[in-house]
Amino acid sequence: MNLQDTLSKHVKQAINSIYSAELESVEFQATRKEFVGDITVVVFPMLRVVKGNPVQIGEQIGNYLVEHVSEVKGFNVVKGFLNVEIDDAYYIDFFNRIKDQQDFGFVLPKASDKAIMVEYSSPNTNKPLHLGHIRNNLLGYSVSEILKASGKTVYKTQIINDRGIHICKSMLAWKKYGNEETPESTGLKGDKLVGNYYVKFDQEYKKEIQQLVLEGQNEDEAKKNAPLLLEAQQMLQKWEAGDDEIVALWKTMNGWVYEGFDETYKNLGVDFDTLYYESETYLLGKEFVSEGLKTGVFFQKEDGSVWCDLTEDGLDEKIVLRSDGTAVYMTQDIGTAIQRVKDFPDVGGMVYTVGNEQEYHFQVLFLIIKKLGFEWAKNLFHLSYGMVDLPSGKMKSREGTVVDADDLIVEMAQTAEEISEDLGKLDGYSNDEKQELYKTIGLGALKYYILKVDPKRRILFDPKESIDFQGNTGPFIQYTYARIQSILRKSNTNSNVTLSAFEVSLHPKEKELLKQLELFPEVIQNAAEHHSPALIANYTYELVKAFNSFYQNVSILGADNDNEKTFRVQLSQTVANVIKNAFGLLGVAVPERM
Repeated sequence: MNLQDTLSKHVKQAINSIYSAELESVEFQATRKEFVGDITVVVFPMLRVVKGNPVQIGEQIGNYLVEHVSEVKGFNVVKGFLNVEIDDAYYIDFFNRIKDQQDFGFVLPKASDKAIMVEYSSPNTNKPLHLGHIRNNLLGYSVSEILKASGKTVYKTQIINDRGIHICKSMLAWKKYGNEETPESTGLKGDKLVGNYYVKFDQEYKKEIQQLVLEGQNEDEAKKNAPLLLEAQQMLQKWEAGDDEIVALWKTMNGWVYEGFDETYKNLGVDFDTLYYESETYLLGKEFVSEGLKTGVFFQKEDGSVWCDLTEDGLDEKIVLRSDGTAVYMTQDIGTAIQRVKDFPDVGGMVYTVGNEQEYHFQVLFLIIKKLGFEWAKNLFHLSYGMVDLPSGKMKSREGTVVDADDLIVEMAQTAEEISEDLGKLDGYSNDEKQELYKTIGLGALKYYILKVDPKRRILFDPKESIDFQGNTGPFIQYTYARIQSILRKSNTNSNVTLSAFEVSLHPKEKELLKQLELFPEVIQNAAEHHSPALIANYTYELVKAFNSFYQNVSILGADNDNEKTFRVQLSQTVANVIKNAFGLLGVAVPERM
């Protein structure tokens, strides 16, 4: 039982004993710095069940706690706030329980619990991954790791959008203008090569539109009648009909893209347990539309199209099958979700990491799956996130103005190099060590900057601002971790010794640090519940601030006696372990030296 649970139980007993009243819950908050105390009980909400002066009520509860709870050594009441002082022995006992736990705060999954499938990335195979994909990947990966740490079994997945007119545009442009070039012949990553032809298609298509406008067509007609677009549409029809030549080209070019994606994922430090391909899932869902028609979930219009009427749910009518019998995105998303549960029968919920422009789509999808009678529909969640902008403005794939993910990763390492060199932080490193460290700092800065923000908020990403060795940044936290490692290398203390409250007394800065450490398990559970890596990121920053305040005010290696020194080194080591584990949940590496 943690401290809040213990205090909550005894506060309820106090109310019952003193006032013969039943209290449903107890509200706590951190004690404000200007008051003495470690945790504050808020008295005001109790006035609903207990009549009286809040100060007097607080005094009576405080006296009860001192008498009945061994951990409570004193209290004071300020207006309606009962500030409770906790005995040092409580924090030292807590520390001794966790100091040797490498996975402190993490919970193992129960065999009886249902697994969760987290979908992220899900790119199109006509272009490289860009800055928007980076936020998607970092969020999806981090939420997966946080859910695992909270005690869930997690499967990471993506659906690769490997079919459709956009894919045919790249294929057609390569066929017309590519001169048989390949990633090997050009030295380009496969996804970049294919992306170049997507841009090329758009350039040539615009020329044709201009020509048709000059010949007298209006712009809308010209867009529909441009020969290049008509040819791409024919190519798509041939692909759907299984044309050998087109399918062979599609496999070849997609193969190039997958190799490129794999390299980017490796550089970004994300992975997947299973992959789904739209070319294999786009026909899924039709059988469930037929079932839904029989059970009244769907209805058919005169033209033969099939719809779901969601007006009673505050939405509108949604098409699930066109009049010619072909599926829409909604149909295949229904089918894919059901297929995933067939493939992984232990899955009882899914998280979809998709931008906020798709919020309505997922609202409809989840509602339809629920109406189809699937129990797990109540555990579907759209991890919606805002756009990422750069100071330079908006990005467009087809115009080639996108910030490429690979380029950004390289740029982050270069920026880390420039700033580190200016600060003279890496004297005595070999060139190889420096290059590896620049990558770690650059990537850590990028990930932390994006993940410390609530997913729903739009981000203006400034690479230089993110690589700052001061403030709420990845490099600041990495630097603190490396500083602790340096202390540990110099310490020469026995980390296996366990000290009791009789052997060591706590400095206020040590107590603050222990209180911050105690929060970690709860932060993991909250971050999992809210699908928010920002809670982990900002907790880690608070922990690092508390450590730096401790480091500046308390001598670690120059402590007055061996017990103090041993305790402070062990405390530093535990803080470093929590920093490393917390950053691991964000997918951020920590360097041993910096």
